[in-house]
Amino acid sequence: MTEVLFYHLQNMTVENVLPPLLEKSLERGWRVVVQSTSPERADALDAHLWTYRDDSFLPHATWRVNDAAEQPIVLAIEADNPNGANVRFLVDNAALPEDTEGYERMVLLFNGDDPDALASARSTWTDCKARGFEVTYWQADERGRWQRRN
Repeated sequence: MTEVLFYHLQNMTVENVLPPLLEKSLERGWRVVVQSTSPERADALDAHLWTYRDDSFLPHATWRVNDAAEQPIVLAIEADNPNGANVRFLVDNAALPEDTEGYERMVLLFNGDDPDALASARSTWTDCKARGFEVTYWQADERGRWQRRN
């Protein structure tokens, strides 16, 4: 069964939250697709992942490269799965793909300070519950550590 995790970002950005989550995914041996909503946003995330920390390396590529199928992390804007990922991150209000059931884990990062993003996340939560997915909600505590909330 697909597990869907909702990460409620408040006073933090996707750029700060995404890299450590991707690192944890790779440590677990997972292949990942990160879906954003525009080529420009995917390009900005691509540049950020190369430079976000001096002592880290996140092997990744965009969907445009010929060897996307070989990449452990692919940044995409479409709902396809170019690298056979078992985990999909959705940022910038990207919609759940039709093949959500084909993933072990779906991770939605949403801006809790944006009313539209909050409404979209609530709608997606309701949809996921109705489809029988295991859903969890995560929010950072005052020290920035993620805590599961009910």
